[in-house]
Amino acid sequence: MTHPELHRTAHIGWLRATVLGANDGLISTSSLVVGVAAAQATREPILLAAWAGLVAGALSMAAGEYVSVSSQADTEQADLARERKELATEPERERAELAGIYVARGLKPELARQVAEQLMSHDALAAHARDELGLSEITRARPLQAALASAAAFASGALPPVFLTWVVPVPRLSIVLAACTLVLLAFLGGLAARLGGAPLWRGTFRVSFWGAAAMACTALVGRLFGTVAAG
Repeated sequence: MTHPELHRTAHIGWLRATVLGANDGLISTSSLVVGVAAAQATREPILLAAWAGLVAGALSMAAGEYVSVSSQADTEQADLARERKELATEPERERAELAGIYVARGLKPELARQVAEQLMSHDALAAHARDELGLSEITRARPLQAALASAAAFASGALPPVFLTWVVPVPRLSIVLAACTLVLLAFLGGLAARLGGAPLWRGTFRVSFWGAAAMACTALVGRLFGTVAAG
């Protein structure tokens, strides 16, 4: 009989990469545009900076996520290789080790030994990977999937600022972009909180707050350097 319940832990991998990438794309590109707009009076340099931020950010996210998750995958594979070797050379010791894990979780020693024997007779490596190493299909590292998801999420978050930079008049660009960015950040924060089971207000506030802080800082930098350059 299949287990009908859906748990939020199944969303952890893709939810983290998607929300992180979209938030990063939206915040960093909007902040970049606001900063450049504070120092420039024409559209072309601002639009160029926006597109450059989108491309560079997406590639950086993909590369960083791929390297990070690849390192995790290498560690997982090394642990599995060691476990596979130990199962081949010391099966009784590994069976006792697995039974000890079940005893620590509350089973009686005899029942723990029977459970360990049955699970190892079915798939010994999977049993040890899950219960000794804490590895499962849900949490397994997938470097390429993580890299592509991060790049796509970043680009999707960066596209609204690029579009607004293209269509909104330059004198009103900073205000319109900041307002739209905060609305989108609040939506993303609320969505992540909703999917992850966290309080809605908490996810909305923390994302919006840091987005506003980032845009304010880059606007200040752009204003200062623009004034220096003009002088």
